[in-house]
Amino acid sequence: MTTSQIQIVGTLLLAALIGAGVMAQAFQQARRPLWLGIIIGAALGTAGALLLQAPLNFCTFDPERDTGQFIFGLILSALGMAALLLPARWLAVNGLAGLSAGQATHGVFRGRLTPWLLLLPTLAVLVLFLYYPFIDTFRLSTLVASRTRSAFICVENFTDLASDSLYLDSVLRTFVFSGAIVLVGLALALAIAVLAFQPIKGAAIYRTLLIWPHAISPVVAGVIFRLMFNPQGGVINFFTESFIGVRFPWLNDPNYAPFVVIGAAIWTQLGFNILFYLAGLQSIPKDLVEAAAIDGANSWQRFWSIMLPLLSPITFFLIVTNVTFSFFDTFGAIDYLTEGGPVNATTTMIYNVFDTQRQNLGLGKAAAQSIILFLLVVAITVIQFRTTERNVNYGA
Repeated sequence: MTTSQIQIVGTLLLAALIGAGVMAQAFQQARRPLWLGIIIGAALGTAGALLLQAPLNFCTFDPERDTGQFIFGLILSALGMAALLLPARWLAVNGLAGLSAGQATHGVFRGRLTPWLLLLPTLAVLVLFLYYPFIDTFRLSTLVASRTRSAFICVENFTDLASDSLYLDSVLRTFVFSGAIVLVGLALALAIAVLAFQPIKGAAIYRTLLIWPHAISPVVAGVIFRLMFNPQGGVINFFTESFIGVRFPWLNDPNYAPFVVIGAAIWTQLGFNILFYLAGLQSIPKDLVEAAAIDGANSWQRFWSIMLPLLSPITFFLIVTNVTFSFFDTFGAIDYLTEGGPVNATTTMIYNVFDTQRQNLGLGKAAAQSIILFLLVVAITVIQFRTTERNVNYGA
């Protein structure tokens, strides 16, 4: 056997052992036959390792490939295993355990075809607009491709990104932008929502006006902020020059441009955040707040100890949605305001995908970047559900 064949066999055996261990533990927890879990786990582990490697013809194990591509091949095998083993483990622990505990079912379809017919529209949408585009993007990411020709290069597009300083800078910049948009945006939205929630005359009108900016697209937000922060004739520079005698190069200076982009993104999402916080404030039982006031708690103590914990489900939901927004939907504002400049100061991961595909032979690299961006957002969302949700209080 050649070295590559030994590596392939070794990877498949390791995948089978890991799968057998994972499913054996799940079947043992569900009090099902241990031997059945081992067999199913070994099969799923092997299939998962083959899921992404087989379409690539195991090119990452080719002796001509460098160490980076071999390591990335192992990562692909791990991702394929996770895609099959994690749902199977969840089903084994929750489904089988629930059945063995004798939980009652609320209804049963008379025929096996009926549920699949009901699911068919949803499955068709998922296949056409999610699974097929993802698979085709993965195929494209293995090519050095232009609009006229292409050549297979295995996972070189992915491994090259590890040494691309401009791309790594865009990843770090994306996290910084995302953190600022989420933290500042939610804090500002909560403060405005608390003020708008006060029983004042015309409150309904104020609340409606505060929510309106959410109807504006990121591109329109970019137009508005470009008019406001234009270095030559912008209204912001008019006021700064009038009051302090200084004109700032907002969109032309890499030190100022990121703040303009972050501000536009926060303003675009502000109405959405205020809307949910207002709904959350209206759902807080008044008797809890009144009881705290009777006990001597001041406004800040009532907010910090009662209102904020009860708003934790809303906050958790908004964190997830705002993170997704900051990674994807800021593209329009960036493209219109700065086009990623100046000096790449506002080039985020999503804009880097667009900028790369415009270059000659850049389609494959752009596809690789889009897959990494997608998986990164999925991983962040999973981490949020695993960590932040534990601190969410769903009860009054």
